[in-house]
Amino acid sequence: MKTIELRGAGTLALSLLLSAPAALAQTAASYPSRPITLIVPYTPGSGIDILARAIAPKLNQKWGQPVVVDNKPGASGIIGADAVAKAAPNGYTLMVTVNSFTMAPPLYKNMPYDPIADFAPIAKIAIASYAFAVNPAVVPARDLSEFLATVKAKPGELNYGSPGNGTPHHLAMELMKLRLGLQIVHVPYKGLSGAMTDLLGGQVHMMFAPVHALLPNARAGKLKFLAVTGPRRSPFAPDAPTFRERGFDFMDDIDAWYAVMGPARLPRDVVAKVNAELRAIMFSADVREQLTAQGLLPVASTPEELAALIKADLLRWAKVVAEAKISAD
Repeated sequence: MKTIELRGAGTLALSLLLSAPAALAQTAASYPSRPITLIVPYTPGSGIDILARAIAPKLNQKWGQPVVVDNKPGASGIIGADAVAKAAPNGYTLMVTVNSFTMAPPLYKNMPYDPIADFAPIAKIAIASYAFAVNPAVVPARDLSEFLATVKAKPGELNYGSPGNGTPHHLAMELMKLRLGLQIVHVPYKGLSGAMTDLLGGQVHMMFAPVHALLPNARAGKLKFLAVTGPRRSPFAPDAPTFRERGFDFMDDIDAWYAVMGPARLPRDVVAKVNAELRAIMFSADVREQLTAQGLLPVASTPEELAALIKADLLRWAKVVAEAKISAD
């Protein structure tokens, strides 16, 4: 069984406090004094790219320095993240990432970086709930209880779609299967659009996906939301119960999260300055409007809270990947 070694876990809190070497030292008073590169490890037009392009001009306005969004997609975000891990720890190379950052390490055998030791968490800035939806024409369950009864009466006969092996949609479903002892066949696609087409056509019976991606078809009656992730109901689908309401609190904290990070050993005062600016930006009216249009909710965490979240997610998804015998290699 494959395991994931968190070699930086023991020094996670300490890494947030370490200063860079004197040659790279940077104080909040003079930072930034030149352009900043904000790496997005996914393609232009993706949700995370839209988020990065919403905050970049705000930072530019505040600091009077260009903040350039640089897309470096590939290998489930690994290529872009590796560029950040290897950047000078001076605050001029930062990254906007998503929770798949914690899913890649157990999926790939030869990671070029350590997800804890090689990064400095700065702030979690947005979240998005996932909905668990069925096609009611083929799975006529009115709630989770009826769904579970149907699945257990037909072990291995039903299937679910995902945008691909190792995606958050895939791992969320595998977590539910493992915890509830369900036998449901995975049908991976190359992207969400193909999975969605077959879900609506009835070839695929169910799927986890962001609420906003499924909402138009749910409102049209083509899909049925049986539950949403997170500790409280999604404001975008207030009629859909949470898993917690149905007695499954292990699905509380698997929402998609978005965060800003930098390379390890960022000066403490630079981390604090970027965090403070992000906390103000995320709750500005225009940024909130841009985010809600994409189904995202703005949040603002401390660096320590983000560090704890990353550590917990790495352990959670490593366990799911190992128990479900998933590999992306």
